[in-house]
Order: sequence, then C-alpha cells, then structure tokens
Amino acid sequence: MMILGWKTRYLSILKELKYSEKKDKESTIILDSILKKTKNIEKVEKLIQGNTVFVIGSGPSLSFAIPELKKFKKSIKIAADSSLKPLIDNGIIPDIIVTDLDGDENAIKKISKKKSIFVVHAHGDNIEKLQMVKKIKNCIGTTQTEPFNKIQNFGGFTDGDRGVFLASYFDAKKIILFGMDFGTRIGKFSNTKKSDRKIKLKKLKIAKDLLIWLSSITKSELFTTSMPIKGFKKIPYKDLDIIIT
Repeated sequence: MMILGWKTRYLSILKELKYSEKKDKESTIILDSILKKTKNIEKVEKLIQGNTVFVIGSGPSLSFAIPELKKFKKSIKIAADSSLKPLIDNGIIPDIIVTDLDGDENAIKKISKKKSIFVVHAHGDNIEKLQMVKKIKNCIGTTQTEPFNKIQNFGGFTDGDRGVFLASYFDAKKIILFGMDFGTRIGKFSNTKKSDRKIKLKKLKIAKDLLIWLSSITKSELFTTSMPIKGFKKIPYKDLDIIIT
C-alpha cells in the first residue's frame, strides 16, 4: 500500500527529471524476480515501531555527526548507502541500509552477510546493479511506482529521504536526522561526480520538499541535528540524551 498522495508526487518527479516510469517498472520486475520470500519486513517493523530512530545521510555535517553517533551504540540507525563507508570505517554498523546500490560496493559487501537489513530500491538507472542483491543476506525490495508481490513502496525518492519515509511508515516514535543537509554544498562522502552536481542538487531539493510534505502527515516526532528543515525541530548534539529518553 502506498502513502496517500505519493503517486501524484512521483509523476511530478518523473516529469521534472525526465525519467521513465516504464524503466522504473522494468527494474522493479527484475528485482522482484531476484528476491526471496523472507520475514525481513517483520524484522524492520520490530526495529522501528515505537522507537527513536536515527536516519543518517552523507551531507557535509556527517563528519561532525559521526563522533556523536558513536556514543549511541544501541540506538536504531538507518543509513543512506553513501554514508555506509564512513560509518563502517568508524565502527558504526547500521541496522538498516537504504540503497539503490550506487554507493561504495566494498562497504556493501563488507556487511552484506551480517544482520543489517538492506532496503534495496529499483529504478530505471540501476537495472545492471540489481544482481548484487543475490549476495546480500537480508534484503527488502522497494520501488517508486506500484508495489507488488515482494516489492514495497514506503515513499521517498533519494536514499536519505526514503530512510525517513521508512521510519515513518513503521511508526517510529521519534526520527532524528544526522548528516542530512539540503543546502548548495554536497558532502565529500556523497560519491557525486562534478559533472553530476547540477542533477544532485535538484534531487536534494526534491528530497527536502518530500520531507516537508511528510512532516505534515506523519505521526512520528521529527528532529534534525543537520541544517534546519521545515517540520523538523532543530536540536544541538548536547540535547540528544534528552530527546532520546
């Protein structure tokens, strides 16, 4: 089941970026054919429901967030895949990784057999990478278009905002953003080529707009330690203990 209002926003994104719904559907069908039936949805729900969840992006503020994240070993962490390598390098293993498989492949392989759950997204530009899913132990498939069979649609567009939509979908009590910046700077962990800078900034704008929309419909309390965003309460790191308890 999709979030009410998602289809209209998805079609608007396709038009703005000149993407193909047909290709998105093709990728989704391929991912569904690769995935095995599992109980990973139930595992994700158990991790998130009623809990405080950290959602971690790869924005410029991630460098400052990492020392703080290391203090909260037991907190549930959802990571966008471009943040995965720096997190692993600092001994932080996310519970959930939201990915379209365009991040650091070695980082993905490093924890692909651990208990972390990968929420792998199918879209028109990553068809050739979907075979990587066969080597991932715990996996859920998602799409931007109609969900079916083993494929889900929790909402969201980029890895970062899909992580927030995922946490909201499964009724997290509180969602706190780290390294989720929506300015004109692109973080050094983002794996973005200079030639792709313009499209990356467009995607960040779309992600920000989607999160503002989500803030108007979610039941979760929303916070950010990163750049201010409408609908999310800005908090300093020193207040994290108070927010979490």
